[in-house]
Amino acid sequence: MKIYNTMTRQKDEFKPVTEGKINMYACGPTVYNYFHIGNARPFLFFDVVRRYFKYLGYEVTYVQNITDIDDKIIDQANQENSTFHEIAKRYTDAFFDDLKLLNVNYADYNPKATEYIAEMIALIDELVQKGRAYESNGDVYFAVESVNAYGKLSGKNLEDLKAGARVEANTQKKNPADFTLWKKAKEGEPKWDSPWGAGRPGWHTECVVMSRKLLGETFDIHGGGVDLVFPHHENEIAQAEALTGKPLANYWMHNGFLNIDGNKMSKSLNNFFTTRDIMKKYDPEVIRFFFLSKHYRSPIDFNEEIIIESKTALNRFYSAFKDIDILNIKTESVDKSLFAETINAFKEAMDDDFNTAKAMALFFDLTREIKNQQNTLEKKQAAAVVLLELGQILGFFSNLAEKLNTSMDQHAEKLIELLIEYRTQAKKDKNYAFSDKIRNDLTAIGIELQDTPTGTIWKIKE
Repeated sequence: MKIYNTMTRQKDEFKPVTEGKINMYACGPTVYNYFHIGNARPFLFFDVVRRYFKYLGYEVTYVQNITDIDDKIIDQANQENSTFHEIAKRYTDAFFDDLKLLNVNYADYNPKATEYIAEMIALIDELVQKGRAYESNGDVYFAVESVNAYGKLSGKNLEDLKAGARVEANTQKKNPADFTLWKKAKEGEPKWDSPWGAGRPGWHTECVVMSRKLLGETFDIHGGGVDLVFPHHENEIAQAEALTGKPLANYWMHNGFLNIDGNKMSKSLNNFFTTRDIMKKYDPEVIRFFFLSKHYRSPIDFNEEIIIESKTALNRFYSAFKDIDILNIKTESVDKSLFAETINAFKEAMDDDFNTAKAMALFFDLTREIKNQQNTLEKKQAAAVVLLELGQILGFFSNLAEKLNTSMDQHAEKLIELLIEYRTQAKKDKNYAFSDKIRNDLTAIGIELQDTPTGTIWKIKE
């Protein structure tokens, strides 16, 4: 297996710290609101990483923190005339509810920042004692010049960072690039006692403490969105290595950005969507398919056309399962070796830096095998069982019986798909009058067709 390591900027052969075991940490939410659709990407992706390692037989310990004290949480509490505890609890509960809908398995540990304040104070104090941090008027700062190669994860140059930081010069800092470990309490803010006075820890210290506490001084994988490379993960590394001289994690994995219709998601552009909003309109499994159909390091554009394509693809899989009556197949009697090459190709794709896009392309091949009338029943059933098993490794098909339950809506969707097939064939036969009639008749009942390079997609006109 090879994993692209942000630290080395290349695919590195994966070797766990302890044979047969994986310790991994991914940054979780700051719980001041429902998480947006961009946040869903790392939550889904690292769920798949964990699932695949388990499929390979590894014992996995997965930690995902909850940041339950932060400026944004305090601001939200003030806006709602509430307390930070109430805001944090409400949106922590919502976070877990939404993960469940997305079929994201909960982490083994979800430590909350407020549960580790004492350990954070102890870590900061140790950094001060070692001369790696200093107190200034109740705040404590990390001295970036006290460690070697600060900026090695992000590739940023310390001199450039110092120059840029001078624009917002903080006279309390010895160096403009130094970052905060402990914040002096402001009037009305939550606070804890410390050797430097009342205050609260900085965000960068929280993850260092919780990951080391639960996974050890050096663990296997640390992950998150690419936006966390700097300053968050860079500053985690600086603190950890200042304490022990050891790497915090051996592999740093970061997923790419999400754009909305080609633009960065922004409330000012009115294109800011929470995952909860999107799940009201689309099945959560469609969202999973959308994200995993692109390599995790690539940027991805969220638009309705691609979402509808994802929905159409999933419908094809379920249609194939229904055709073969997957629920009544005796899996123990199926010869999966008929598709040994497909299974190996799936593993090769996943072993190559978790290339879910390439792995999922095989699902379409298996679907064609199920629907191929020239195949024996034995081969069709084997293809269906392999599709089900490989799909479940990526978190699909968990509610198979429910999804296959016959309903009028499913019949209607199949009829629409059938008409689209007739139209496609009519266009191939240059029977454009019949092709146009199908489109026009569907349009008349509120079904809008859109031809794309990968086929025709449809949606109900609003």
